[in-house]
Amino acid sequence: MFPRIWAALIFCSVSASAVENIQPSEYRQRRAKVREQLAKEKGLLVLFGSTEDERGDLRSRYFQEANFYYLTGWTEPGARLLLTPDDEFFFLPARNEIKERYTGRKLAPSDKNAVDATGLANVLNTNKFELTLFNKLETAEKIFAILNINKQSPLRRLTGTRAIESAAPLIFPLRQIKSPAELTLLQHAADVSAAAHKAAWLRAASGLFEYQVSATMTNVYFEAGCERSSYPPIVGSGPNSTILHYNKNDRRMDSGEVLLMDVAGECSMYASDITRTIPVNGKFSARQREIYDIVLGAQRAAIAAIKPGMRLAKEVENSLHKIAFDYINTHGKNLKGEPLGKYFTHGLGHHVGLDVHDPGPPIQPLVAGNVITIEPGIYIPEEGIGVRIEDVLLVTATGSKLLTASLPSDPDAIEQILNARKR
Repeated sequence: MFPRIWAALIFCSVSASAVENIQPSEYRQRRAKVREQLAKEKGLLVLFGSTEDERGDLRSRYFQEANFYYLTGWTEPGARLLLTPDDEFFFLPARNEIKERYTGRKLAPSDKNAVDATGLANVLNTNKFELTLFNKLETAEKIFAILNINKQSPLRRLTGTRAIESAAPLIFPLRQIKSPAELTLLQHAADVSAAAHKAAWLRAASGLFEYQVSATMTNVYFEAGCERSSYPPIVGSGPNSTILHYNKNDRRMDSGEVLLMDVAGECSMYASDITRTIPVNGKFSARQREIYDIVLGAQRAAIAAIKPGMRLAKEVENSLHKIAFDYINTHGKNLKGEPLGKYFTHGLGHHVGLDVHDPGPPIQPLVAGNVITIEPGIYIPEEGIGVRIEDVLLVTATGSKLLTASLPSDPDAIEQILNARKR
């Protein structure tokens, strides 16, 4: 009876909460900040929204390019944005009635509500883009764009021999500091992703296939209105738990093994990233518990040290990675009596936002407003044990706030929940 009640509570909690979208005024403020930088650089910025050919096919739905979305909030394909120090222009493709029979009606530049719907005053047909750009190039000393994303964009052809500089320095620092509205969306993504993990804990059992657990998890956040997974679900049992980005998810799990689940949803374009490792039969073996406790200790040590000025990178001053690595390397041994540090084979964490790996180099000092993951792991192929524990945190002025606090990581709490399945 307990699992049924808890499962019902999981679905109710993730589907009943309404999340407000980011308001048009915030997108205007973001563009205004970029335009302030363009004034200093005497430049202009061109962004191409992704097309249906680039971001959508018969097997997946269309999704907007993240930087374009960050500045516009626009989710339909084929749009273009031109920002100058003193103006902004938004270009929409003309209506294609034949294509709309397959993919639905889109806003056209000639629609009466185009200005209100886009939040931009100058909404033009994309056939006006080249002339508008040429006119603005006369007074621009620099041209900024997101390079190597819109492969089909005509920007290089239109600008001739003039150099195009990366717009990353203009946009990425803004994306790294999350606004209150963004934090609300990130918290929602974390909550529904945590609920997905709880549902998996109720489902996982010897004899099930990894893909069955994956399906249980994705169903929870899809039911909650999330559009897609933040990344292909990683559900690895036994030997597969030691493969960092394993996503075949086709093995049948057995009693006595651990099950590593790195799964999260993307909701309203904002991603989460959560990993938990559980014992399939409901109780860690002594060795599994030893490895789990070391990983958890390393994570807690790193989290305790989070504050502005710390860094995620290895071998740098104020390194959170070094704190986690040193903990792992001084606790426990492998079967040959060697330290376990060599089994921590990846980075400690990354920024999270519109992309699950949001802009933010690990060598860059953290600042208040960053949202990051902390995810130490130990992977021992010769023992068939892989353990990773990953949480999402907001960096605050004095420390951090755990956005994934609703999902336990304490091994006793995990075992208690797992054993409740039998009641």
